[in-house]
Amino acid sequence: MMIRCFAPGLSLHAPHHPTIHSLATKITANSPSSSSILATRREALSLPIVTTTVEILTSSFCSSCSAAETKLLELPNSGGVKALDLRVGTGPVPVDGDQVAIHYYGRLPAKQGWRFDSTYDHKDETGEPIPFVFVLGSGKVIPGIEAAVRSMKVGGVRRAVIPPSQGYQSTSQEPIPPNFFDRQRLFTTIFNPTRLANGEGSTLGTLIFDIELVSLRH
Repeated sequence: MMIRCFAPGLSLHAPHHPTIHSLATKITANSPSSSSILATRREALSLPIVTTTVEILTSSFCSSCSAAETKLLELPNSGGVKALDLRVGTGPVPVDGDQVAIHYYGRLPAKQGWRFDSTYDHKDETGEPIPFVFVLGSGKVIPGIEAAVRSMKVGGVRRAVIPPSQGYQSTSQEPIPPNFFDRQRLFTTIFNPTRLANGEGSTLGTLIFDIELVSLRH
């Protein structure tokens, strides 16, 4: 997979799970200043995806790109997860057992890059997006997200291409789209028995997540 970097600017924005709102408000240590980076954060996470090629239309995360194309690299011990850092964070790196808060965009290449979920669509009572909170290493979220987050620094933004083996293996793994119809469409595509029988299992459940590590708590 190749990523092309261009100079023009871009406007962005990005969803959450209602059950984690109380946790998210507690995770403030090591958090970047939200008011000054909210627009930039949304830009980083909503970069367009067209199957295997991504054109990044923002200079915010391509200012250091000297070459026209940048490859995604496979993360060590990740089961095949490939990643590209759109912005390298300056905060600490989480370890297993830490409670982490992330913003993300989730897309499904098998549906032409359809965005099936985003934490920026999950708002609190004031209209602010609520991050997704989980304990790293708990096994409650899909392995590909854990693998991507494990080597990030707080404040960083990373694009992760997650193979089916590190994606959804059941409909109970998080993050789960809160919208019923999005959830139905996602899982009926990934677990489509006819397409799986036709040998599409190696690509059908591939996921693309743009992730920002917002904060962590030991």
